[in-house]
Amino acid sequence: MPMVDIDWLKEHVEVPADLTYPQLAKDLVRVGLEEEEIHRSTVTGPIVVGYVVDATPEPQKNGKVINWCHVDVGERYNALDDQGRKVPRGIICGAPNMAAGEKVVVTLPGAVLPGDFRIEPRKTYGHVSDGMCASERELGLGGDHNGIILLRRYGFTPEEYEAIKPGDDAISLLHMDNPVLEINITPDRGYAFSYRGVAREFHHSTGAAYTDPVSELDRRLPGTGPDQGQPPIQVKVEDDNPIHGMVGCDRYYLRALTDFDPSSATPNWMRRRLTRAGMRSISLPVDVTNYVMLDLGQPLHAYDLDKLAGPIVVRRARQGEHLTTLDGKDRELDREDLLITDSPDGREGSRILGLAGVMGGLYGEVTAETRNILIESAHFDPVTIARSARRHKLPSEASKRFERGVDPQMQPAAALMAADLLSEHGHATPVGAPLDHDRTRPMTPIAFRAGEVARLTDLDLDRERIVSILEDIGCQVSPGEGDLMTVTPPSWRPDLGEPCDLVEEVARLVGYDEIPVNIPAAQVSGRVGLTDRQTRRRWVADTLAEYGLTEVLDYPFVGEQDFKAFGYDPDDVEPVSVELANPMAADRPYLRRSLLLPLANTVERNIRRGNRDVRLYEIGYVFERDPKAPPVPALPGGVKPDEDQLRQLDAGLPAQKLHVAGLLTGLAQDDGWLNDSRPVDWTDAVESARRVLDRLSCEYELDQPDPREAPDQWHPGRFARLILTDGTVVGSVGELHPHVNEALDLPAHSAAFEVDLDAVFDRLDYTPLQAKPISTFPPVRQDLAFTVPDTVSAGRLASAIREAAGSNLESIRLFDVFTGDQIGEHAKSLAFAVTFRAPDRTLTSEDAEALREAIVERTSRLGAQLRA
Repeated sequence: MPMVDIDWLKEHVEVPADLTYPQLAKDLVRVGLEEEEIHRSTVTGPIVVGYVVDATPEPQKNGKVINWCHVDVGERYNALDDQGRKVPRGIICGAPNMAAGEKVVVTLPGAVLPGDFRIEPRKTYGHVSDGMCASERELGLGGDHNGIILLRRYGFTPEEYEAIKPGDDAISLLHMDNPVLEINITPDRGYAFSYRGVAREFHHSTGAAYTDPVSELDRRLPGTGPDQGQPPIQVKVEDDNPIHGMVGCDRYYLRALTDFDPSSATPNWMRRRLTRAGMRSISLPVDVTNYVMLDLGQPLHAYDLDKLAGPIVVRRARQGEHLTTLDGKDRELDREDLLITDSPDGREGSRILGLAGVMGGLYGEVTAETRNILIESAHFDPVTIARSARRHKLPSEASKRFERGVDPQMQPAAALMAADLLSEHGHATPVGAPLDHDRTRPMTPIAFRAGEVARLTDLDLDRERIVSILEDIGCQVSPGEGDLMTVTPPSWRPDLGEPCDLVEEVARLVGYDEIPVNIPAAQVSGRVGLTDRQTRRRWVADTLAEYGLTEVLDYPFVGEQDFKAFGYDPDDVEPVSVELANPMAADRPYLRRSLLLPLANTVERNIRRGNRDVRLYEIGYVFERDPKAPPVPALPGGVKPDEDQLRQLDAGLPAQKLHVAGLLTGLAQDDGWLNDSRPVDWTDAVESARRVLDRLSCEYELDQPDPREAPDQWHPGRFARLILTDGTVVGSVGELHPHVNEALDLPAHSAAFEVDLDAVFDRLDYTPLQAKPISTFPPVRQDLAFTVPDTVSAGRLASAIREAAGSNLESIRLFDVFTGDQIGEHAKSLAFAVTFRAPDRTLTSEDAEALREAIVERTSRLGAQLRA
């Protein structure tokens, strides 16, 4: 993200003398440029200017040559000799550019450099080095580590250099003590990737006077007609593969300069600004192009004019072409890539110079021998640049700006600014007429009503205030009838294309804090609140949470290892599973058909981290693919599908069903020092499922199939199906099979359940219940014990008792199950506590006996016998 230096910002906008970086951050965030960080130097002194009195080369046994130097660091910091006199410090330096008579930067003992590198006197190469002469990289000023900093070549004017004395504070001299503000730019505001744009936003925030540098440069632009001379090279733009119909380069501007002095150094002020912006100083031509890009927002490229063969051709890449970019990597090009090429030996566009708007190639770059320079200032299609930068993983400073949108009218001004800097500091001379291949389109006017501001933001602004704000951001406003106006956005704001964009700009500059907070009146028609299904889904969640289970939300992705762990054959499951085209994990490319598979992985993860007593549940969707379903049609975007198309979409989509599942492991009960603990078993899963179905007022029963018919993931003798009274199977419950526990490293007897909530909800009666009046008459309680075949479930017997007792039955509760020799083989005893109560009278002994006889008669049809 861009770095903002207050000293640089002052060149375009009036900045208060006492402006601090925290205050600057507040001013910019007010208009939407967020503070990322205020960077402060971690370097501490003493770091001073030193004058090299002498430098004696001393060859070493390893072939390295070091210099034993005496460096004058000023009266305050010089060393004391044996007689107590101030003398230059002795310092060891291995830099190849060390020489007597140079002014250098010396870090003295006690200084701390980046990386918490502390300077202390130390003996090396037979001498005690009492300090260190520093390079750019050691001070955090750049990446150069080929030699120490020589202030003579650091961009100071002769007068400035002469005024530098030994012992001067180098931290302030090199501006290492100044912080810098890093801001965060949203993708739609690419103009703020420049000091031109940030200064404009500071003006919007504070009202400070702002001067557009491009306007000043435009007044001095040279002409491009035939009477101005011939361009140094011709240009052709040939785009045979535009993206979305947009030509890749709609403006290409060239400016040539001759007689450049390649020994010219980058001035100190420019080098310092580039360093504070996070860029390394390379050479004057490259530094100038980077400086103009940071200042105006227009990326530039400098070529060695003598190496080019005209014409320059801007074209798309051809299949199989390669380019070695400046980073030394060979890149295979795509037909969407836009290239800058030249034409050696008369073969037009045959030699690739660079990837347009992203990075240059190795050929044609300026070098230490370059004397004639060609400056390229172009405007490229943002989509083209964005795709190329991502395709080749080259997020360069140029591509960051082009993909966000660069001002298409700024290219001549940027080239002029670069030419001025090269003329002033490199003694270059502009030659010939500039070449301007301009196919840009004017900004599209927007029909805008002033009333939209109040409608969308509730800001009460008059028309004059709205027009003033729009004109201040650079728009041209033409009045129309009533509150209608025609607004033409400025060329640097490609993000302004709709009336709502203009409303957002007005609200942003007025201040979002000025927007009134009003709660809109709810337009209610019909029922409000939760639907019946939503209400019952919450009942399910509450019920399981009350029972002590913890709700989780798992990723719905499964793979072959999950199928195998649960005993599924992947060849059977995968064809009916929904496969993702771009899965988050390659080993889990399918959507779950059961909640238990990802839920088991969560339980396993808890156990691996030391939590062995786990009781988890999840409510979520499962996905079932029908291999015979018709293909999903490919419909055009931006158009609402008709009813027939929606039916085709629905027919091709996989079924999505709402399920609830729980998995319990470890101890179900742990009473501490009483040592009355109990491990989880199938009864805990059954109780969890029963509570859910009871809360939903379902009539159901548990059906335990023959162990040989149990699914492979369930324990054969401890598994049951949950079946509604109409015969619909809505779930499974029991203990997991030992091979599942072993595969997932779960404790023995881990229990689970899963219920199809959609199937349950579809069969519920949502008619509101009619509450019965509370009877004031006394109850009659009896205990009834029956001997029944072991094939008769307690639920079936309880239903028979309810049917026989009718409305006088108040409650029924199973309190004992007994099997043994006393009962007989293939039989069991079920004991119920029943309560009878009439709403209108006291039940007599005769009434109770009649109810008892009716129950005996009805249950006998199930083979039940009342025990004495």
